[in-house]
Amino acid sequence: MPHDHHDHDHSELDDMTARVMALETLLAQKGLVDPAALDAVIETYETKVGPRNGAQVVARAWTNPEFRDWLERDATAAIGSMGFTGRQGEHLQAVFNTPDLHHMVVCTLCSCYPWSVLGLPPVWYKSAPYRARAVREPRAVLAEFGVTLPEGTKVRVWDSTAEMRYIVIPMRPAGTEGLDPEALADLVTRDSMIGTGLALTPEVAA
Repeated sequence: MPHDHHDHDHSELDDMTARVMALETLLAQKGLVDPAALDAVIETYETKVGPRNGAQVVARAWTNPEFRDWLERDATAAIGSMGFTGRQGEHLQAVFNTPDLHHMVVCTLCSCYPWSVLGLPPVWYKSAPYRARAVREPRAVLAEFGVTLPEGTKVRVWDSTAEMRYIVIPMRPAGTEGLDPEALADLVTRDSMIGTGLALTPEVAA
């Protein structure tokens, strides 16, 4: 199963990238798309309406018990209070990793994804192999992402739909007690909020 950050078979990713580039070139040549405007849209979703938003949500949950409780009760409202709303961000549920339980998100039917907090979905999230295997063999999929959980940790897979999308709140890494929310947000990766990764340790993020 191809991922965009591992040394596996990238044929699907490469094929998708080639198709997108060809389509973009054709539309630009016909004057239907302004490449600069397209780059601006992508930049917005990658940096503003993207994983950085979700990372701020996680960091706040790690440092503010009241916000954490609100996030658990009503993620849509709690996240909306931070100004992160919009497309595919209307119906959100936060699920919290613990030493005993690891959460992982997939959309088995298409590619439902919380754009307001995670940005654009990665290619592998939309791929048929991930959508099928995440449900059947989640531990094997996690291992391919470099995540090996203790044998006693259960894995729960959440299936996103148009009615409900999920954000995983990863466990706070040890040794981060003195970090402020901004520094903590730097430890939160997109994959950790999908459940296919873990939050970074300060040493790795440095």
